[in-house]
Amino acid sequence: MKIIHFADLHLGVENYGRLNPETGLSSRLEDFLSSFDQVVDYAIENKVDLVIFCGDAYKSREPTQTQQREFAKRVNRLATSGIPVFLLIGNHDLPNAVGRATAIEIFDTLAIKNVYVANRPDIYPIKTRSGIIQVASLPWLRRSGLLSREETKNLTFEQINQKLQQILTNIITASIPQLDPKLPAILAAHVWVSGAKVGSESAMTIGQEHVLLVSNIAQPAFDYIALGHIHRHQVLADNPPVVYAGSLERIDFGEEGDDKGFCLVEINEKDGQREVSFAFHPVSGRRFVTINVSIESTDPDPTLTVLRAISREKVKDTIVRLQISLPAELEGQLRDSDLRDALKEAHYLTLSKEIEREARLRLGEFAAEEITPLDALKKYLESKNVSPQRTRVLLEYAEKLIEGQG
Repeated sequence: MKIIHFADLHLGVENYGRLNPETGLSSRLEDFLSSFDQVVDYAIENKVDLVIFCGDAYKSREPTQTQQREFAKRVNRLATSGIPVFLLIGNHDLPNAVGRATAIEIFDTLAIKNVYVANRPDIYPIKTRSGIIQVASLPWLRRSGLLSREETKNLTFEQINQKLQQILTNIITASIPQLDPKLPAILAAHVWVSGAKVGSESAMTIGQEHVLLVSNIAQPAFDYIALGHIHRHQVLADNPPVVYAGSLERIDFGEEGDDKGFCLVEINEKDGQREVSFAFHPVSGRRFVTINVSIESTDPDPTLTVLRAISREKVKDTIVRLQISLPAELEGQLRDSDLRDALKEAHYLTLSKEIEREARLRLGEFAAEEITPLDALKKYLESKNVSPQRTRVLLEYAEKLIEGQG
């Protein structure tokens, strides 16, 4: 049995993008859809048995019709190819108010064949080409739906988190007796697990976070724990595997060095025992490149120095951040037009300069280097409104210290 696990698509992130005049879409929306297409193509070409999406289909809780259309197109490609698709609700998928539908629930409402939507904890037996697999769901749950105001009254944030941790652990534990031990089982959860290394999701957080321990979630009743919410691919435990697939596309420069992709999980029967293996499959997404250049005060041609740094990077079709630090007296020698021309093949460019200006402390009409120590002390005592008598005594002692007589 082969299962694809991916998460955190975040359609609607359009920073560092531009309008494609041919399609009318943001180039960044097209980047994210291209990454999604690579998952769909792999699933169909390799005849996988199930695709599990662990939450956050969109950036916004109220995605545009275009974003919803493009997401549905790709889900439909999988479903009509005979591949079941499991869609878990993430925190970005929840509507602004309790009672409103999520943008993903339309698949459930229309009872689309081969598409399963999990907006509450439950067990989903899913029939695949290779047999039945059980998926236990732990979508993102509102704090208000887990704890009443009365229960949180007079509690600290830490105490509230401990209560939430216990409730979520109880939900996971309660699902285990409902599983058929003869069938493979996966826990799909959109949650923050303690110890995970975070990425750009920390800047995209909606509301307050509740955190589970690895020990809360790594239950041996499950063959694999598929996680969403954290954008960096990582493995938190091996037996059973507790895995964040990570997001499919880089969102900002905080993810510049991260590989993006999905996980292929394989479950096999051998001598009556189930064996689980998984591998991370990267997708080819838009690269982010940072070029840092520090210009020395003795540099005869600052522009040439920066151009040489640019030439060492492959910038075609990338999102480039050029950061230059240089002394103030050389700022006028930097030819911005030449730098932008050298980076014209980049998809998007941000240029920032850190100008190093000489700090000159001034005391009244004097700069710090133009005043004697005694005059500096006198100015300081005047600024502190020290009495003339005390000022005279302090100056006398200071003069003796300076002259080496103290």
